[in-house]
Amino acid sequence: MAKAEIFAGICGFNTTVHARANEGVVGLDITSECQAIQKLAQHLTQVNPFNEISTRRSMPQTLEAGIKFCTHAACPVPAGIIKTVEVAAGLALPKDVSIKLSRDD
Repeated sequence: MAKAEIFAGICGFNTTVHARANEGVVGLDITSECQAIQKLAQHLTQVNPFNEISTRRSMPQTLEAGIKFCTHAACPVPAGIIKTVEVAAGLALPKDVSIKLSRDD
């Protein structure tokens, strides 16, 4: 099983993702303070990890759900879900990622 805590930024909404691999699929339990991500979570309960890690074959289900339900194109939650799926499926090692933003005025 893998877990991610995603702190989305200025919106202040936090999301927790639990992912568990089971017979070729990864089950997802997503909780969020964001209403858009709550809708995404209802739709995205399991994914095929091999379809999620590349856009060469088709659009990952997580990104499709992000486009459908997220109102902010720069929301880091869909990418965070995919990273969690990778770890749960054994396709990546758990390592924190970050984006640090500042203004250079």
